[in-house]
Amino acid sequence: MASSTVIGPAFGDLVQPFQIENLELRGRLVRLSPALDAILTPHAYPPEVAGILAETVTLAAALSSGLKFDGVFTLQTQSDGPVGLMVADITSEGDMRGYARYDEERLGKITADASSAGAIGPVPRLLGAGHLAFTVDQGPDTERYQGITELTGATMTDCAHTYFRQSEQLDTAIMLSSTLGDAGGDGAGLRAAALLLQRLPTSGGQGADMVDVSDDDWRHAVVMMSSLTSEELLDPALSPSQVLYRLFHEDGVRVYQERAFRAKCRCSRIRVMTTLKSFPKDEIRSLRAEDGKVIVTCEFCKAEYVFDEAALDALYLDDASAKRA
Repeated sequence: MASSTVIGPAFGDLVQPFQIENLELRGRLVRLSPALDAILTPHAYPPEVAGILAETVTLAAALSSGLKFDGVFTLQTQSDGPVGLMVADITSEGDMRGYARYDEERLGKITADASSAGAIGPVPRLLGAGHLAFTVDQGPDTERYQGITELTGATMTDCAHTYFRQSEQLDTAIMLSSTLGDAGGDGAGLRAAALLLQRLPTSGGQGADMVDVSDDDWRHAVVMMSSLTSEELLDPALSPSQVLYRLFHEDGVRVYQERAFRAKCRCSRIRVMTTLKSFPKDEIRSLRAEDGKVIVTCEFCKAEYVFDEAALDALYLDDASAKRA
């Protein structure tokens, strides 16, 4: 098999920051494949759910990579459709995870109606009405930032554009695409990509060489960006720098150091124990299965944490000793 057909580290998982020098515009190109496989596979999502969650995780990667923060960036949807909840979060170190909660019966009804798939976009069809929230949490001693917008538009790209237009008032163009792999089998599996371009405000900028980007320059860059096809964005034979050169070489494109992402859940037995101890002991015991064990399953990675009778007794032992003291 030729190396150009291999999906893996050669395709992602990474973000490629760049700048269009003559137009003073900046952007980021994100590609994900192995990380998405690790995030989605344990859940065995239906294709429609896997596709929109893949794009949500990729959108979170594109947005978080443009921020300076030390903590966790979270992108979350809550809505009244068959897919009632999606969560994607990424740490400042690049650790990402995500999951979706859906109603299998309702999802089955809409997917059975093949005529609606082309007429209605994935957001109104799968998510329905609701909101999209962006959160940056840098720890207990800092103020948490959150932006919320309605789920407006046919796609997750439309929803992101609405957020930037209404909340950030920052000219932003986003292209988002994903594929679950071709049935023909060319070695190309699950992968997603995002291309984001921003017209940064110059007010308050540092340095005398800051240049105000004209409306014509912005429109020119967006037109060039729009010439990119989903197939090119997802093509494992094209490196990120090749994609960017094809689009913007006439205006001069400078690429910066790539940054890596990886699928990594933050759950642990200690975290689960802390959560269990926050509930009354009798309430936790009522959750025991027939064999007397309490099994806690992480919603993100599906890891199971098992507590037998002895583990449950030990869980509350320290608290009981502290109270007696």
